[in-house]
Amino acid sequence: MITGLGVGGAELQLELLLRHTRHHANVVTLYNRGPVADTIEDRGVYVRDLAMTSNKEISALLRLYRIICEGRYDVVHTHLYRSQVYGHLAARLAGTPVIVTTEHSIGETKIERRRMSSPVQALYLGADRLSHATIAVSDVVRDRLVRWGVPAHKITVVPNAVEFSRVAFDPRGRARVRAQLGIASDATVIGVLGRLDPNKRVDLVIRAAAPLLRDDRQLLIVGDGEERDRLTATASEAGVSDHVLFAGERRDVGPVLSSFDVFVAASAQETFGLSVLEALGNGLPVLYTTCPALDGIVTDRARQVVGEVIALRHELAAEVDPPARARIPAAALLERYGIESISARIDGLYEKLLNRKPAQGRTAAPSERRDGDLSPSRTQTDPPGSTW
Repeated sequence: MITGLGVGGAELQLELLLRHTRHHANVVTLYNRGPVADTIEDRGVYVRDLAMTSNKEISALLRLYRIICEGRYDVVHTHLYRSQVYGHLAARLAGTPVIVTTEHSIGETKIERRRMSSPVQALYLGADRLSHATIAVSDVVRDRLVRWGVPAHKITVVPNAVEFSRVAFDPRGRARVRAQLGIASDATVIGVLGRLDPNKRVDLVIRAAAPLLRDDRQLLIVGDGEERDRLTATASEAGVSDHVLFAGERRDVGPVLSSFDVFVAASAQETFGLSVLEALGNGLPVLYTTCPALDGIVTDRARQVVGEVIALRHELAAEVDPPARARIPAAALLERYGIESISARIDGLYEKLLNRKPAQGRTAAPSERRDGDLSPSRTQTDPPGSTW
């Protein structure tokens, strides 16, 4: 269960995990069915959209309860704050044996771009009491959850996964993306990839890069969001509109990263830093302000920089002139964050929790199920009528 399925880090993680889980799954989204839902359904996983129109639509709780009862699910796994609040209560009322949540983006002062007010904290902690386990995507997230009041014994750290084969350097993809965007094959491209929101501080990147840009050096910004118009104005004010390209939202991450020569991530806060890992998986040199996912990993491909215009400009200047390096990903990243390893850990957590929780008479005992099947009464390709 997830709040929405627009293009974003948590949404893409869910789609990726669904492709690699060894169990059967269905998906419920509260609202904003979004393009990621189409991708999920293309893989044979049914998506049910509640089409909520308000965050206080209490009738949605009853609809969720009915869906879970009819589905006879062994596990309800929620992603993102609003689905946690609604989903945990509905799953507990329905007697679901295992309720798990993944916390993707709890920052120092915000959760999913929502200010951490007392009511938000109270709702979050109330919903958490109804679940059996919380997955934190990094040690930073775990520590913040504990400080916020989530019991440490409930938290398991399982990092976000990267499908490194999908983001590997692709010379043909590089040429194709550059041709589509009108970028010369020999130009140096500084790249930004991700949702355009204030936390990403793309305006900082524009101002830092502005004096370095020229006909053969361009800044390519891939993504969309609330900051788009303001960032366009920032490029105009800096006098570099002709050298800053806004490509909008794209799903061909590997070719897009391959079209870059330097990757920049200037976020004010991050709970993980998935785009940084994807860029390193592509073999790019990376400048970043914060990336908890890199804690303990040594690589000469990534340099942490101060989130300030002059400092970032100095680091960019050092990267845009040297000869291009071979695009080889860091081996440590492949071992720690590969999708095969991460999906197996999450599947294992489901099974561990289910085997120690009584099934309350709703489903077959684990020993009666087929291997890898936590939902014996359905398959991923069942039509909506038989699933719900």
